Amino acid sequence: MHEKSLLREYLEALLIAVIFATFARTWVVQAFKIPSGSMEKNLLIGDHILVNKFIYGPTLSALEERLLPVRKVRRGDVVVFKFPQDPTRDFIKRCMGLPGDTLKLVDKDLFINGRHVDDSKITWYEDSESYPRQLYFHPKRVRDNFGPRTVPAASYFCMGDNRDNSNDSRFWGTVPESYLKGRALMVYWSVESEQDSGEWPGAQGKLQQLSRLARHFFTLTRWDRTFRIVR
Repeated sequence: MHEKSLLREYLEALLIAVIFATFARTWVVQAFKIPSGSMEKNLLIGDHILVNKFIYGPTLSALEERLLPVRKVRRGDVVVFKFPQDPTRDFIKRCMGLPGDTLKLVDKDLFINGRHVDDSKITWYEDSESYPRQLYFHPKRVRDNFGPRTVPAASYFCMGDNRDNSNDSRFWGTVPESYLKGRALMVYWSVESEQDSGEWPGAQGKLQQLSRLARHFFTLTRWDRTFRIVR
């Protein structure tokens, strides 16, 4: 009888832990891995980050907004969202345009509402060439010369910090507010990795990756990036 009640207590504790973890992952915080170099040099391939999913949560009154740790998206926030062209995939970019903002790129220089934005502290360019506006059918024209484009209501214009190597709002449009998942909070672990192709490497390939990581955990880990706040 005692053994049965003890087993029941363990099962109840396990069930509560699972419910709490599911609730926390859905509404509070979620882990996310940086798969590409679109946010370099601020976020590197292999950075594992925590995402604050509560911060952009809906509120019913102004009182809730004052009492709870929630707020609207701000220009400069690093956000995780569902990719508008494939909602099964998550993207991470920096919000540069709020609803009603008009954005324009001129030879890689960003203008918001007619004013030049000095974003040199967050952006990185790996290509010294600038593709002119006159190349109408060149796929990289909008990379360096874009707009002007006004952000619709309840939408956001998001760009990668690595402006020359980022698939972002310049190419596929704005992010609906309902697609936002949260704000990047901090790097809890960073490991040297190759760019993720987005395809499942297969069971054997995954085992090889895990084996390599287990054997070289201490040398592959970027210890200096541990617990770094994402800005």
